[in-house]
Amino acid sequence: MKYLTSIKVLLLTAIFAISLPVMALNLQQAMAALGQVKAEGLVGEQTNGYLGLVSPNATAEEVIKLINDARRAEYTKLAQQNSIAVADVEALAGKKAIERTSSGHYILRDGNWVKKP
Repeated sequence: MKYLTSIKVLLLTAIFAISLPVMALNLQQAMAALGQVKAEGLVGEQTNGYLGLVSPNATAEEVIKLINDARRAEYTKLAQQNSIAVADVEALAGKKAIERTSSGHYILRDGNWVKKP
């Protein structure tokens, strides 16, 4: 039994290692995938202006990282251009993102993921 478990672990590790280069997304691919991962309930919008992980999924995590990195860079640029705090830009962006979120997609409200009515 231990032998089979060890083989399964090795096999899963090998599959994961092989699939990593295939799974790597760029920002454009992440943006294209965002609607799908939101529709699947894997990703949601937060009041801090960034995406959050609703349900564990490797692709969704990669989409979140790429898009949040791009958002952070844009928020920082906007804050510098307007001589305001990045946190102010993040809060405004979060409010707008939640307002624009489609019905049935997840938003973070009071620390809990809920589907927007």
